[in-house]
Amino acid sequence: MYIVDKLYDRVESKGWVCVGLDTSIDYIPECFKNNFNNAEDLLFNYNKAIIDATMDEAACYKVQIAYYEALGIQGLKAYAKTLKYLKHRDLISIGDIKRGDIKDTAKMYAKAHFEGEFEADFITLNPYMGLDSIDPYKDYIKHGQKGVFILLRTSNKGASDIQYLKDESGNRIYNIMGKRINSMGKEYLGTKGYSNIGAVVGCTHSEEAEKIRKEYDSTFFLIPGYGAQGGAAKDVASYLKQGNGGIVNSSRKILLAYKEYENREKEFSLCAREEVLRMKKDIECALRK
Repeated sequence: MYIVDKLYDRVESKGWVCVGLDTSIDYIPECFKNNFNNAEDLLFNYNKAIIDATMDEAACYKVQIAYYEALGIQGLKAYAKTLKYLKHRDLISIGDIKRGDIKDTAKMYAKAHFEGEFEADFITLNPYMGLDSIDPYKDYIKHGQKGVFILLRTSNKGASDIQYLKDESGNRIYNIMGKRINSMGKEYLGTKGYSNIGAVVGCTHSEEAEKIRKEYDSTFFLIPGYGAQGGAAKDVASYLKQGNGGIVNSSRKILLAYKEYENREKEFSLCAREEVLRMKKDIECALRK
């Protein structure tokens, strides 16, 4: 089975939520921190608690490597253990690494994140060095077991600095990139009509949503920007096609859900689950409208 077909099925059965494990030690309640003596065990066990509490309701998990790299070897060990645990529980993982390089360097990135200790089902890539930077990953993608989400139009304010520049014909850079990503992905289509080459499309620019969804018909979207970055469920709904074709990432809103209440630090994982359920209901209501 193509990994994108598996993801499609998870969205059908569990909804759209991608739990972002952008786990900063600052997010972890003191009462939980006190149980561990090192960053590796602390981060992994916190992630494990969040995963266990949400796995029956979340479509997948995105692990942002920067939060682990910042803590050195212990952080990277926690990153590796988190990915391994997701695989053990047959949960879909996205290694959010945003790599962008060419030739032999990109081959090593592909090997590092599609094999071995840092192996993930999907990874994120930055194409703005050129689409030949994607080529070294295709040996893994073509077998169907691995996929990528390529940065297309991101949710940050600075996206306009490059992605919104126009060529001589008035086409925005991200439009040009999107057409090429969609075309490239046609070679790696699964049975559900989507490609193992997906795209990252932030939901903070809702005025463009319907056009983007229509133009990039076979591209599965990883949709950041919901919640803490200002994106709303009504914005998300426009990026989906018949209720599928995309996953919606939320990180801080889920990891810090316990802070919305008094004296629920010990129930942080239950609060995370409640936020996932609230988010699903929010998106479902928007889709119905």
